[in-house]
Amino acid sequence: MATLALASWATNLTYANLTGAVVDAAVKSVYNWAGCAIGGYAQDAPQIAQNTTQIFFGGPPTSSILGSNGSISESFADAQTAAFVNGIAGHVDDYDDTHLATIIHPAGHVASALLAVSEWQGSVSGQDFLTAFVAGVEAECKLGLSVYPEHYDVGWHITSTTGSIGTAVAVGKLLGLDTTGMQHAIGVAATQVVGMQEFFGSMTKSFHVGRAAQSGMLAALLAQNGFTSSLQGLEAQFGWLHVVSTRENASAYFDQLGEIWEIEQNTFKPFPCGIVMHPTIDACIQLHNETLENGKSISSIQTVNLRVNPEVPVLTGKTDPQTGLEGKFSIYHAAAIGLLFGEATPTEFTDDAVKNDTVISMRNKVNVTTDTSVSEDQADVSITFDDGSTLEKRIEHAIGSLENPMTDAELQKKFIDQVSRVIGEQRAEKAYDAFINIGNMTDVGKLRMLF
Repeated sequence: MATLALASWATNLTYANLTGAVVDAAVKSVYNWAGCAIGGYAQDAPQIAQNTTQIFFGGPPTSSILGSNGSISESFADAQTAAFVNGIAGHVDDYDDTHLATIIHPAGHVASALLAVSEWQGSVSGQDFLTAFVAGVEAECKLGLSVYPEHYDVGWHITSTTGSIGTAVAVGKLLGLDTTGMQHAIGVAATQVVGMQEFFGSMTKSFHVGRAAQSGMLAALLAQNGFTSSLQGLEAQFGWLHVVSTRENASAYFDQLGEIWEIEQNTFKPFPCGIVMHPTIDACIQLHNETLENGKSISSIQTVNLRVNPEVPVLTGKTDPQTGLEGKFSIYHAAAIGLLFGEATPTEFTDDAVKNDTVISMRNKVNVTTDTSVSEDQADVSITFDDGSTLEKRIEHAIGSLENPMTDAELQKKFIDQVSRVIGEQRAEKAYDAFINIGNMTDVGKLRMLF
């Protein structure tokens, strides 16, 4: 009865059920996504998506493209197009949030769809927005826990395969669907399963998130208008759980809905790339600083040895990335830029950066060894200089992990850094203030007008 259990919980959820910690986590997740969506709009993928869909398929412009600085006709689109483009923009830099237990990036598709619907429908309060957002995030993360790791290990992109369902729950909650309507929405979303890992390192990875936002929104709207589906779309013999995974344990996790909040386990990325590379980058940045403090030259580094979790080369083993997007899935590139520049921002993951001769030279010095005793948020890095001396760094918990989270100040800086690149620092500050106060708004549809 997984579909009924999820639908019943979501339709009965109220803002009063949310603890202070849950609301705080939700607000952080939303504004972290907003920063990624505005900053990511500078990439080619969201603009190609907008130019392809808006002119030929779009309806009346009701909802905002967050990062667009163009005319009203360019900065607003119909709700489905806006959700699609913002979903792509929020994920294309791989800078968005991560639920580490499932490796789901939960906020992007849910927030993209909710904002688009809120702007289109109007009169959605901040409390209603956050309640729907939490419902969607909890739905997708509990579903992810039900099938992880088998579902992920066979090659599905779990963010989008669960994301369309989480989005349907969120939008269905915002629209006020009853339990049966929510079951139909879940079913329509479940049949639109999308996303495989083959496409990591290409624009199509972020397409998965944009499409999940669109698909979940469409599912909820269809259900609102009487469109039917299976009422057991998740647990039926040929339903989502059994078709996409060799393991399913939904009832165990759905029993925890409202008791154990997955959104409190959401984490935020300090670096715009595959999260399994973060411990290595953390170590390399520290080694960069120590090298300079010891009066040595970065150019005198002869070899770089990494000891990492076995998943790292599986997910990020590209030895010779040719684009910035491929660089986000190259542990060799990650180590090189951390050592060379002492930072890892979107600038270090551009096409120019991966083709830079100095970066390529450092990349070629990197050797990777895997060790099952090294967890996914750990790494050991050692560098050897031309005089034979060495420096070593062990990362027990990378910055951005649950044990070593980014501070509020660091999250604010991340937001401002991303957003100011696209809309300028003054508007970035206004955007930050708008999103951190989203819970106090009487009409979220007016948020875009605040910056």
